[in-house]
Amino acid sequence: MRRRAFTLAALALLGMGLAACGKKGPPVAPERRLPAAASGLRASVDGDAVVLSWINPKSRVDGTRLRDLTTIRLHRRDEAEGMPPKSAMVSWGQVVGYDEIASIGLEAPGQAVVRGENVQWVDRKGLSFGRRYVYVVTALDSTGRSSTPSERLVVTYLAAPGAPRNPAAAPGEGQVRLRWDPPASLIDGNALRGDVRYEILRATGADAPLSPVTPQPVAATSFTDTGLENETTYRYAIRAVRSEGGGVARGEASTPVAVTPVDMTPPGPPANLVVIPSATAVRLSWRPSPDADVAVYAVYRATGTGGLLRIGTTAAVTTVFIDRDVTQGTRYRYAVTALDRARTPNESARSNEVTVQVP
Repeated sequence: MRRRAFTLAALALLGMGLAACGKKGPPVAPERRLPAAASGLRASVDGDAVVLSWINPKSRVDGTRLRDLTTIRLHRRDEAEGMPPKSAMVSWGQVVGYDEIASIGLEAPGQAVVRGENVQWVDRKGLSFGRRYVYVVTALDSTGRSSTPSERLVVTYLAAPGAPRNPAAAPGEGQVRLRWDPPASLIDGNALRGDVRYEILRATGADAPLSPVTPQPVAATSFTDTGLENETTYRYAIRAVRSEGGGVARGEASTPVAVTPVDMTPPGPPANLVVIPSATAVRLSWRPSPDADVAVYAVYRATGTGGLLRIGTTAAVTTVFIDRDVTQGTRYRYAVTALDRARTPNESARSNEVTVQVP
């Protein structure tokens, strides 16, 4: 009896276990439920800081959606020159051989800039010019499970150049000519060295942020920016970029300068000027200038063989002018010009000249 009861109990327990396993499916290994690693880790040396950015993971290692990402940890290692970067491995929540320099809670990111999955962090903590630093990022979910480290990023912390000096801008027709002097030194006080080039920064108006004009920095200390809108004010600044030993460092931008390209092209002249005299007035009419930016027409008159003098203007909507300040029996010469809408108006060449005598 005892043996039969024991056998029945064992079979019942086994059946329960099989039933439970059948409902849940095969178990998932714990490491498959970890957050995936952060990606796209990048950095630039700007002034006295290393500016880092990366993309937070949106899934777990097994491909399921990561809904409870809570914390991002940034780790750094000071690496000796010429040595291969140390491998990164998580043990008990820490990356072995690396210092944790930031723990960013995504609900209150503090100094970090978080836009969706994109994160930016500025590192100024204990950096020394000329040293090489290795960075990795880890991601933690709400239970404290950590991803593997991101790909390692090696940054050479170069001393950035100072700001370029004496920036100057000269306006032209749809363009601006820029020039400047190189920085006096590096920001650590040492003489300027390495390959130093220049980023041209531009903004439209007084409040828009400055952004690079060219895809790559230029080597010269002058630059002509073309394809601009006349009568629009632009702001420019110049930033020096130093490259040496595989590292790149951007300095502070120069003092901004404002400049407005100007329209320097005169419109085409009016044509077919016709003058009809009467005893008290002279009526002028003409064919308009072919250009669309004409603001006014100017009428010129001379007496006898004297020089032509401007006697009046008329808005560009009309091509007729009546000169009532005339004297009977006097011979006059007339011509007409067009002036555009530029801040300093450009005047066309004169129309055909017509001579008439007031009856």
